[in-house]
This record gives sequence, C-alpha cells and structure tokens, in this order.
Amino acid sequence: MIRVAVAGALGRMGTEVIRAVTSAEDLDAVAGVDVREGEQQGVPVTADLRQAIAQGRPEVMVDFTVADAAFTNAMTALELGVRPVIGTTGMSPAQLEQIRRRAEETRTGAFVAPNFAIGAVLMGHFARISSRYFESAEIIELHHDQKIDAPSGTAVKMAQDMAAAHAREFASNVPEKETLSGGRGAQWQGVRLHSVRLPGLVAHHEVIFGAQGQTLTIRHDSTDRTSFMPGVLIAVREVVRLDRLVIGLDNLLGLST
Repeated sequence: MIRVAVAGALGRMGTEVIRAVTSAEDLDAVAGVDVREGEQQGVPVTADLRQAIAQGRPEVMVDFTVADAAFTNAMTALELGVRPVIGTTGMSPAQLEQIRRRAEETRTGAFVAPNFAIGAVLMGHFARISSRYFESAEIIELHHDQKIDAPSGTAVKMAQDMAAAHAREFASNVPEKETLSGGRGAQWQGVRLHSVRLPGLVAHHEVIFGAQGQTLTIRHDSTDRTSFMPGVLIAVREVVRLDRLVIGLDNLLGLST
C-alpha cells in the first residue's frame, strides 16, 4: 500500500483525489491538509503539513492548492522524505527549479503536471506531431470562472512544446492592429493563446493549425473533475520509483518524443 496525503483536501479537486485514492486497492489516504481543519471522507484534515506528515506517515503528497502554497508544500515534503505530486499550476520557473534542486539533493521523486487527463496529454502529443507540418497555429483554452491563472498551464506547456517541435517561430498575421488591447491574446513563439473563463465550464483546450486551403483542429474536453483521477493515480504509483523531478504526464506514458 502506498500511503498518500492530500493538500487542498477540502477543495473540489482534493475531494476527488481522496475519493480516487480510497477506491484504489493499492493506495491508502492517510492525511489531509487544508487552510481549514476537519475531515474528508474519513480522512483527518489539518492546517499543518508537518503535523499531517508526522501523524499520517505518507510516502506521497498530492497537491491541488494554489501556486505559492504548492511550492512551499513541495519543499517541506521533500525535506521530510515525502514525494510530491503537484497538479497546481502557476508556479514560476524559479520555483520549479528550486523543487528540482531539492529533489536532486534529497534523491526523492517529485512530479508536476499541468493536466492529468489522459486525453489532454494525448492532445499535446498530437499537437507536437502536427507542429512539424504546419506554419501557423493558435490555442484556445476555456475554464471555469474560479481559475486564477491565464493562460492555463496546459495551454502554456502545449505552446512551448509545439514551438520546440516546430524548431522556429510560427508564422502570424503581421502587420496586425488590435482595436482593443489584448484582442489577439498572449503569444509564445508565434503561437497565439486565448483564455475563456465562464461558469459551467471545467477544462477545455483546442489547438487550431492553419495552412493553405485547410485547417486542423485538435480538441479535448474535461466535463468532470473525475477525468483527472486516472492520471493522478498513475503519478502516485510512479513517483515512488523516481529520484528526481519529472514534469508532464507524457513522460510517464512514453509520449515525450
């Protein structure tokens, strides 16, 4: 049995993680951490991560909180020999680098992913392949209105991976004029990124490639937070085998090339 603590245990994602871990035969939810204390599906929840680790003795900590809290939690977990699995987006490159160094120093596995839905990971894989053959591309991401960061971590990573696969900047319609500032969205190496935030949405990503006389659209929709749980469980099982930081579920599924 792999003993698991969940940070953000009283939130919507934390609730689903505890339910998924509890339902798995080889995993055991032993502690929860949240800004509020209480109980989640029989799992005790405390506001003190060190206390939760001391009492629950987890091997893995799953974190769906906010960026700064996730960073602090990861550094504390690694210090105490607990392997973090982080689904929180919005951490800075400097924060990720510090996590990487701490994992390397302690020879403790750590895992970060912007998206745990298998379909979204496959979408990113297909987008990387397509980037070799198209000169123009744009990304639209749509999320619920409580999401803090924009563009989404998934969209940013997808744009970065697409640019790397394309090996040069994508073409865009230059010159162009924005009649309202921000009308063309954010940009990464010629890829435009557009963010939608509305109640009723969960997580949706669409990549549109364009070429003469044709377009190619790749889209993934998460209509329920349970869509992320199979990927979370894969990461929990695999992180115990690691001795370093790994970023992206594609690297656990053999889709990194």
